[in-house]
Amino acid sequence: MLFSIISLVSILLGNQSIWMPAAASQSQTHSSPVVLCLPGIYLTNPLDCIPAGPSSYLTQMARKGLTFPLLPLAVGPIDPALSQVDVRYAEVQTQGAPIYGSLDEASKNNRKSAAQKLNGEFVFVSYTDETQINNRKLYQVGPNQWMVGADLSRLGVLPASRGVTFSRAPLHAFGWVLTYWVSEPLQTKRTPGNQTADYTGRILNLYDIVPVYGEEKVGEEIWYMISPEEWVPQKYIARVTPNTTPPAGVTGDRWIEVNLFEQTLAVYERRQLVFATIIASGADPFWTQPGVFQIQTKLEKTPMRGASESGGLAYYLEDVPWTMYYDGPRALHGAYWRAKMGFVQSHGCINLTVGDAHWLFNWAVAGDWVYVWDPSGQTPTDPKLYGSIGF
Repeated sequence: MLFSIISLVSILLGNQSIWMPAAASQSQTHSSPVVLCLPGIYLTNPLDCIPAGPSSYLTQMARKGLTFPLLPLAVGPIDPALSQVDVRYAEVQTQGAPIYGSLDEASKNNRKSAAQKLNGEFVFVSYTDETQINNRKLYQVGPNQWMVGADLSRLGVLPASRGVTFSRAPLHAFGWVLTYWVSEPLQTKRTPGNQTADYTGRILNLYDIVPVYGEEKVGEEIWYMISPEEWVPQKYIARVTPNTTPPAGVTGDRWIEVNLFEQTLAVYERRQLVFATIIASGADPFWTQPGVFQIQTKLEKTPMRGASESGGLAYYLEDVPWTMYYDGPRALHGAYWRAKMGFVQSHGCINLTVGDAHWLFNWAVAGDWVYVWDPSGQTPTDPKLYGSIGF
């Protein structure tokens, strides 16, 4: 009978080695039967059964933080009203675009009578009113300040928030799918790497939120496991790995974590993850400085400007919403001019959608900790490389 059971197990497992309980392997005359364990997770030797077959698979998945039935991420979007602002924005399209001191002057569009002119490489204004006179669109950009529509390109609906809150603490990492650089639909694969074309047929869409149970490096590329036998290249996922232990240098149970490699932001309160989103941080040579900082100043709206190397105006941005300065000129703020998040592109500041910045502004208080780090080690840490420019 014992021989029959072992033979049956061998047939079921093929060439897999059988984990024999220690007691059974020490004596052939032991009277206890050698049997398969009931399907379950066995992280230690059960001693009285063989944890093979389904149990082996369940245990393997459990070591990756994946248990069945799979629990969905308990995430929810933030209030859409947080993305609303009381002004509208437009990009200045004309170098030296005039600002007139009255509606009448603007309607005539005599540039010699302009009260001032806007020169800059990257200039946005906000406006509160618009009208049309003599088939000419006119926009009020401030008290007794008007511009001609031909010099402006109005922004449409601001990009939607990408941030999420949590009704239950996540048990594992997760991330946003980013398909900006994918020429074909992004499919998951049954195995990591590109050696085989074992695609599953499952299509991932931009900004889908997926769990990340593990990772594996194949060649020079890292792959994330987002489901049993489903893998995606790391470069298409902006990942958050919950870590409820305060970083070194952070005192208290509240902090904001910015991951420059993943381009994500996570908020912890009472050592629990309460909010997360994707960001846009500084691109070379205007990196976002790694370190531990504290929020110094909170401004509901503020202008931002910076000079070019020639001394001219490099950028001018009106009414930047929900701004919190934490490292000299560098701030967390809403970036109404950015349609996409999840990759480096700023001049040193941490850019968020307007809605995400509003949520963060409402949550934070002066003195809250901001922990900025790059787990890849690619961002320079020499303070001499970080100047007085940021947006």
